[in-house]
Amino acid sequence: MAKILIMTAVEAEKEAVERGIGEVENINVEIAGVGPAQAAARTAFALTSDNYDMVMSIGIGGGFKNRAEIGDIMISERLVAGDLGAESKGSFLPIDELGFGSNEIVADATSAEQMAKKLTEKGEKVRTGAVLTLSTVTGTEETATMLVQRFTDACAEAMEGFGVASAAAEKDLPVLEVRSISNLIGPREKENWNIKEALATLEKAGLAIKELFT
Repeated sequence: MAKILIMTAVEAEKEAVERGIGEVENINVEIAGVGPAQAAARTAFALTSDNYDMVMSIGIGGGFKNRAEIGDIMISERLVAGDLGAESKGSFLPIDELGFGSNEIVADATSAEQMAKKLTEKGEKVRTGAVLTLSTVTGTEETATMLVQRFTDACAEAMEGFGVASAAAEKDLPVLEVRSISNLIGPREKENWNIKEALATLEKAGLAIKELFT
């Protein structure tokens, strides 16, 4: 069996995933912390503790309007650092164009396909596309519109995926990001968020992982 490391930002996400997975020997769930820098550091540290075969970044996240709905499960095809680059007059220059590396890491296609199929069979509504990682999450319609214009396949955003993936890439490990949509991206109207439903959906994602990888 493949040895899998799952990183979640906070304890509530970790507990939800663990309820779905149960007690299995080949999957460990650890806390990444909030934000790409802390997530990269903690993932790199966790990877020193065992010989892992795969890394996953899992948690709740925001969905872009008309591309995802609250309660959906978003499975990454690309993990993208949405704000890594430079401002230029009237535009944004991703780090790729600056010649300093890349702002994206491609998710493991086989695992993404397997997860999407398994969750769909269980009656979950699954979306696939890019998941953006941002140090400052979106809080206005203007920024949301700008991001979907810049990243035409983006369906969700969170704060840890690219950091987790960067640590995995240093060890040439496949990576996958899974996000349960708790809110729609735009103005921060917390009364419209459904974190409870999103955490319940994470539990279902954990069960799917158990069925696929144990």
